Amino acid sequence: MLDRRSLLAALATLPVARRARAAESDTVRIGYQKNGILVVAKQQGRIEERLAPLGRTVRWVEFSFGPPMVEALAVDGLDFGLLGDAPPIFAQARGSDLVYVAALEGGGSGSGILLPKGSTLRSLADLKGKRVAFAKATSAHNLTVAALEKAGLAYTDIEPVLLAPADAAAAFARGSVDAWTIWDPYLAIAEAGEGVRALAYATAIAPQNNFLLARRAFVEGQGPALVAALAALDEVAAWCRQNRGAVAELLSQGTGVPLAATRRAVDRNDYVIGPMTDRIVAAQQQVADRFHALKLIPKPVRIADAVWTAPARNG
Repeated sequence: MLDRRSLLAALATLPVARRARAAESDTVRIGYQKNGILVVAKQQGRIEERLAPLGRTVRWVEFSFGPPMVEALAVDGLDFGLLGDAPPIFAQARGSDLVYVAALEGGGSGSGILLPKGSTLRSLADLKGKRVAFAKATSAHNLTVAALEKAGLAYTDIEPVLLAPADAAAAFARGSVDAWTIWDPYLAIAEAGEGVRALAYATAIAPQNNFLLARRAFVEGQGPALVAALAALDEVAAWCRQNRGAVAELLSQGTGVPLAATRRAVDRNDYVIGPMTDRIVAAQQQVADRFHALKLIPKPVRIADAVWTAPARNG
């Protein structure tokens, strides 16, 4: 599993990696996290089945959260991956040539703001003056900002504690922070802790979408492989909606996350993958505008400029 530290170490060998890439052009490199349809697809081999007739193989790379995955995409370390709403916006603001190729509308429903045992907080307004942990440039960052807006608070009304999920989990467990904004499966795992409760879930704060993001060069150079992979994921999503018990088993086996927590995460996932509709683009633009208004990204971005349009299917 790659986090930011190991990714930076890997970047030190980038010139060698780029030379080796020519010999690896038949391999599609997919980034994934410990949740969602990509893990199921990996366990079932669905994408491999679709890509085999095209002479393509698959290499899977696990990440702990979105920002390191976006960095890997930006430096040609991956071809595509599944992330939350914020990482693509920060990447676009930095000038990374990445494109949205599909959306999982409501895919961020398994997110929320957790409170540790003994907390007296009762409403989002109670976050004022509190230490709130979340990972920078992630969907949790966006959810925190949206929660503050809903409560009529400013970003400056809290003390942001910017931590990667594993570090935030440790800080939360020892009581070093007052609240933790996080997504599944970390959310579901933490909820099992004694006295832990949710202040609010994403569904009560603001809709959150997830996205499949790809390198533009990959889309332009290997479009048929991308279309085949998306078709496989559409099949996986349909299967997941009808077989949630089996999904939980597969995810638990594939990630090592306890089955009880995995079931909780699966139950709040819609498993719907589709194109970047005007509504989804507009929702993502609102997220981008929110980050720019707070000066959390260096320049405004236009989401529509980074949206890939799938070729029309015959028949």
